[in-house]
Amino acid sequence: MGTVVAFSTDSPLRTSVANDFRMQIPPSALAAGTLAGIVLEFVTRDGTDHSDVDKRVASVMRQLNNGEAELHFDPESKTCNIIRV
Repeated sequence: MGTVVAFSTDSPLRTSVANDFRMQIPPSALAAGTLAGIVLEFVTRDGTDHSDVDKRVASVMRQLNNGEAELHFDPESKTCNIIRV
């Protein structure tokens, strides 16, 4: 299945994959503390990676800032996910 992308000047990017609707949130649209909290929750979500949390947070932040990853919000589950692109 392909990805359908619709752009709007007044709302975040919306991506639809089949019946899966997510909103792409630009990291710059969030307060620094909010973004840091989302990234921290993301890197500690599984609880199985025992590497340095600060290094993982820095790595994900770098990927978001470089456009190597995207932040997506799922309004149905009210959760955020970070996806490598």
